[in-house]
Amino acid sequence: MNTYKIAILPGDGTGPEVVNEGIKVLQAAASKFDFKLETETFDFGGDRYLATGEVLPENASEELRQFDAIYLGAIGHPDVRPGILEKGILLRLRFELDQYINLRPVVLYPGVETPLADKKPEDIDYVVVRENTGGLYTGIGGISMKDTPHEMAVQSMVYNRHQVERCIRYAFEYVRRRHNSDNPWNGLYDSDKGAGKIGQLTLCGKTNVLTYAFDLWERVFYQVAEEYPDVKTDYCHVDATCMWMVKNPEWFDVIVTCNMFGDIITDLGAITQGGMGIAAGGNINPEGVGMFEPIGGSAPKYTGKGIINPLAAIACGAMMLDELGETEASVRVTEAIKTVTAEKLHSMSAGRMGYSTSEVGDLVASLV
Repeated sequence: MNTYKIAILPGDGTGPEVVNEGIKVLQAAASKFDFKLETETFDFGGDRYLATGEVLPENASEELRQFDAIYLGAIGHPDVRPGILEKGILLRLRFELDQYINLRPVVLYPGVETPLADKKPEDIDYVVVRENTGGLYTGIGGISMKDTPHEMAVQSMVYNRHQVERCIRYAFEYVRRRHNSDNPWNGLYDSDKGAGKIGQLTLCGKTNVLTYAFDLWERVFYQVAEEYPDVKTDYCHVDATCMWMVKNPEWFDVIVTCNMFGDIITDLGAITQGGMGIAAGGNINPEGVGMFEPIGGSAPKYTGKGIINPLAAIACGAMMLDELGETEASVRVTEAIKTVTAEKLHSMSAGRMGYSTSEVGDLVASLV
């Protein structure tokens, strides 16, 4: 029996509530598929910072590196200035643990409303691979002559070839796996992107303006593509990508892009799949420990009311299982989510689901 050590970071606001439901479902999957989860909880978040003045202990990354995965609830506290926790916890862990891939599936579950007219689950089924540790987020730059008429602010998009190539190569491998005939995920969403179909990887960039950074991205993209003749390639400017994500999301299979553009287009993708309450993501180091999180944030106004939607947290738990190699269990959890959205929930919105937070967790766990 495989045993996996999972670090639990419940975080702030409704984070602990949704994580509890995710763990409930993960333990149901472990029992069903004959593996074991050993969990340890860490109190990193706003309450700890307010009490101690410390965002993360110095040895936090080293300690978390000993786990097989990190399961995060949410970061964001109303009494802490924006940026302190996000940079001090999320960005620091991504950088120190070298989680260089942010993986964001954009999937419309059955029964979930999308603001895109006439689009169905088979139309919204793609994945964004976002480079996660470089670009504008490295903070290279500064401010001079602050608070004067001549104040100057500079923040640079900096990439080296190693960063770009490993992200692009991961994306090509992901396309190949996504269309492998032995992949248990194939056919799960009833789209035409399953086994036997030719996968496509789209590079999202801005080669007409960012002529240095995206010259590098584009050259590496097509050089690596020569090693993957089974994968179709395409290029799309970021503004056009946003347009087609709204007008023709069915055109996309896997998108690979830089840190800044990925941050923007994945939130657009989230709203097209029904909102932040259903969007899940993973921060992945394929050679190390990954961190999996719901995208919706801490939603402090709903804290303790038992009405927050836990499905995004449950879905990122499924992503974690897949990354750990428990793919059949991951598929089963995702199928259970599909059943609940199609047959049970009245809405994805907090307080309108027709069930409490814990009842939604019970429904998914019972179907695993």
